[in-house]
Amino acid sequence: MPTARPLIATLCFLLSIAFAVSPFLVQDFAGFDPNQFPVPQDDPPVQPAGYAFAIWGVIYGWLILGLGWGLWNARHDGQWHDMRKPLCLSLAVGATWLAVAVISPLWAAVLIWIMLLSALAALFLAPVADQTWAAWPLGLYAGWLSAASCVSLGLLAAGYGWMSQTTAAIVFVGLAIVIGGFVQGALGRAPTYGIAVIWALVAVVIENLDATPVVAYVAGGGALVLLLPTLKAFRSR
Repeated sequence: MPTARPLIATLCFLLSIAFAVSPFLVQDFAGFDPNQFPVPQDDPPVQPAGYAFAIWGVIYGWLILGLGWGLWNARHDGQWHDMRKPLCLSLAVGATWLAVAVISPLWAAVLIWIMLLSALAALFLAPVADQTWAAWPLGLYAGWLSAASCVSLGLLAAGYGWMSQTTAAIVFVGLAIVIGGFVQGALGRAPTYGIAVIWALVAVVIENLDATPVVAYVAGGGALVLLLPTLKAFRSR
């Protein structure tokens, strides 16, 4: 069997641990400082309510458990290997993301899109078997990144004065809905992807229902639309 496969399996597992440890190494980051942007971003409507970020605890833990299971039980498996290669890139970038975000929202946006694209590549390559340990945790990770990547663009658009906060929120929440619907529909499995996007959209609704209701309505409508491909992915198991 190819000797590279166990090495990549080990690397991917170790990177998942490094990714999970990174918040403890960059403890000063609690979201972007409003003054990191030329136009300060106080309570931007594109950003979900703070409670939604608790999903990272589930993502970190499930990725570690899943990749640990794969290292033990599927270190030579070809489908796992194909998934692990782009996932290694995503996790390696993710392990450095917080340190960059403290310094530059612009570069943080570039990195989070690299994380997203490589995570999506890994998700589409994830083995059809062992979904609990491979596609499902990866789906949750990629789904949240899909929303977070669009939030990063919304913050930049408003923070650099290219759009108003409300316009940026509508445009980039809309982009998250389009990406989420396309990916979940094309994937046809791993409903955790859609769940993560819906989780983010509901948190946008809660954040904006009183202050910016038009953004809440867009996010709420998108969450309802995403229910269809997500439920379909559950039925296809």
